[in-house]
Amino acid sequence: MDSVKMIPVEGRADDPLRFGIHGVKSDIIEPHPLESAHRSAKARQEEMKKKILANTYGAAFPMKMELDRQILSKFHRPGGAISSSFVGLEAFTGDLEGFGFEDYLNDPRDSESFRPVDMHHGMEVRLGLSKGPPCPSFM
Repeated sequence: MDSVKMIPVEGRADDPLRFGIHGVKSDIIEPHPLESAHRSAKARQEEMKKKILANTYGAAFPMKMELDRQILSKFHRPGGAISSSFVGLEAFTGDLEGFGFEDYLNDPRDSESFRPVDMHHGMEVRLGLSKGPPCPSFM
């Protein structure tokens, strides 16, 4: 009896009661054609900005900016009743001054059918106590 049998405490990645039914179509097709155009335009704009900064201030400046972006993308408020935000990252990238689709169209989190994130499960996944799909407001 030197080996103790233990039940592993792990969540299931395909838990339909907690995370809803998974559809394959959402993995293949984007929700709207404008969304892919917006993403590609934003990526091209960021690449152009990096090239301009490298030509103006030297090659080390865009690398320092990318390091700052990586550091700021790790710090955020835990989710739950209040949605998680990356205020430092948004201030660094200039997204606070922008006026996007979500500012004048409907935010899905404001609708009545929105289920709040299970805060206990989110913290368990974040601390490594449970496995499962990470909650978007915690990661």
